[in-house]
Amino acid sequence: MHQLYSAIFEPGFFASPQVHIAVTIGGLVAIVSAVTGVFTVMRGQSFAGHALGDVSAAGGSGALLAGLSPVAGFVGLGIVGAAAMDTIGVRRLRGRDLATGVVLGAAIGLSALFLYLTSVTGAITGATQTILFGSIFTTTSGTVPAVAILGSVALASLASICRPLLLATVSPDMAAARGVPVRLVGVLYMLALAVSVGLSSLAIGAILSTALLIGPAAAALRLTRRVGRAVSLACLIGVLATWLGVLLAYDSYYWGSSHLGLPVSFFIVAVIFLVYLASGLPAARAAVRGRRAPAAPAAAADRERIPA
Repeated sequence: MHQLYSAIFEPGFFASPQVHIAVTIGGLVAIVSAVTGVFTVMRGQSFAGHALGDVSAAGGSGALLAGLSPVAGFVGLGIVGAAAMDTIGVRRLRGRDLATGVVLGAAIGLSALFLYLTSVTGAITGATQTILFGSIFTTTSGTVPAVAILGSVALASLASICRPLLLATVSPDMAAARGVPVRLVGVLYMLALAVSVGLSSLAIGAILSTALLIGPAAAALRLTRRVGRAVSLACLIGVLATWLGVLLAYDSYYWGSSHLGLPVSFFIVAVIFLVYLASGLPAARAAVRGRRAPAAPAAAADRERIPA
């Protein structure tokens, strides 16, 4: 038993303050991302989540350049980007995609500018790695309250519009006919999405933030069509993937003689990807059984035609 424990947990894992912070922030971010992600997948707005990830990259790099906390930049400019997307876009899908593309292009340009200025001035060492791919082990304990508050605001916003948001997701015209303020519901959802993507950028980086937002939710919706169960399952997948990623990243430091630990973001995304692939197995098995089922009566009929 002790040998198994030692093989899974390297020395100092549970005593490390960096691990405590990473597990706390990672768990909070995974829950917020999972809840928001279920609605994002159902509404078909994964592209918007990806665009807000690039907006968060611009905000985080700008905050580092100005000497501020990356969280302020990730979430702050993400909210601005979400508001811009809602202002430019229209109710039709084509207009929504157009607005997302415009904001995406502007965000990438700003990210390139801010990261270049940061590297030239030498203000922050490893700023590009931190912003694009995350650095949750270097996050300070003072960031935990900010993540908890912002996450609570996002979850409270979604909880307050849950039923109208579901109706507007399934049928916007029906929601409008029943008096649901579709535009207001959409704005509140976009703000929650911006906060979620910003916090996810802090955990695994702006480029990979969509994986934590979409992956667990998409896997959960493959396994169940009930929204409540999908939300719970997505939260479970996201938290376990994040915590397993933290464990593997910590252990990877001891895997070789060079002591070069692999990034947390790599392991988190890899686990989410594997879980998503595995979530498709039940449907694949059902499809195979469906193809085999009609063949059984036909085979029986053929046997009946064969003389004894």
